[in-house]
Amino acid sequence: MTTVLTTPESVRELLAALAERQMAAGETPGAPAPDPVNLPMIRHWTAAMGDRNPVYTDEEFAARSVHGGIVAPPAMAQVWTMPGLGGERSPTPVDDVLAALDEHGFTGVVATNCEQTYHRYLRPGDRLVPATRMTGFAGPKRTALGEGYFVTWEVTWYASGEAVNSMVFRVLKFRPRERKSQPGIRKSYPLRPAVNRDTEFFWEGVRKGELRIQRCARCGELRHPPGPMCPRCRSADRTHVTASGVGTVYSYVVHHHPPVPGRETPFVVAVVELPEGVRIVGNVVDCRYEEVGIGMPVRVAYRRMDEDLILPMWVPRES
Repeated sequence: MTTVLTTPESVRELLAALAERQMAAGETPGAPAPDPVNLPMIRHWTAAMGDRNPVYTDEEFAARSVHGGIVAPPAMAQVWTMPGLGGERSPTPVDDVLAALDEHGFTGVVATNCEQTYHRYLRPGDRLVPATRMTGFAGPKRTALGEGYFVTWEVTWYASGEAVNSMVFRVLKFRPRERKSQPGIRKSYPLRPAVNRDTEFFWEGVRKGELRIQRCARCGELRHPPGPMCPRCRSADRTHVTASGVGTVYSYVVHHHPPVPGRETPFVVAVVELPEGVRIVGNVVDCRYEEVGIGMPVRVAYRRMDEDLILPMWVPRES
């Protein structure tokens, strides 16, 4: 079978030449880690990951181990040099190639491979410096996601000039396929909420344009999502109140991939904090995802997804 590629020859040559130059550039050092390897960060990471190996946090245990002292979890290698929220990334040889792919319509991205190699354990006091080199560029290729290029790079972390860890990372940069739809035909929305005796009151409220919150009939505790028993007093007696319908974005993510049936990506999924004291998960719509931020005032809006389903979503309060 003949595979038809849609990328013009001139664009292929331009991208290939740029990738070749960047691979020839070799290794580019990045900014040193803002902090040396340290026990408090190790403790936070192991708590978040549920890793209870005492060699990472118990100094007495670690001293008796084969390591002779505290060591960091190997999988933390990348953590030490991350720029942090709002921080600036150091430029790498891959940046220009990824930007050029975006410019020519290959705006979709999905990670395909991540291979890490640990040459030795890191110890408190080690200060890492990353260095990145581009190692591979292949395409255009036809994939299930669309036509695209595979871009590969390797990051090596050094401590006092010694290579201690490395990571090979590969992504597919693809041109999203155009979605064709027939105008005037509204299909049934494929994602349906689970409705049971605990949640039926909520969806009945949505159909009436009310945002209902479950309330314990004994102690008055408000809770969401709804459940069969009050987590505070253990009573199974419950009622509900109607919320004001306003809130603020407590946290959020922008979903790019994988595709979700019935939804156009990217879209925002947020945790919205209500003045009543509970938090509700929902989509933020009617604005660009770049405009969404923590603390953003929002109000509830009810959107009909098909003939039978209405979903509560969140829109900027000023809209």
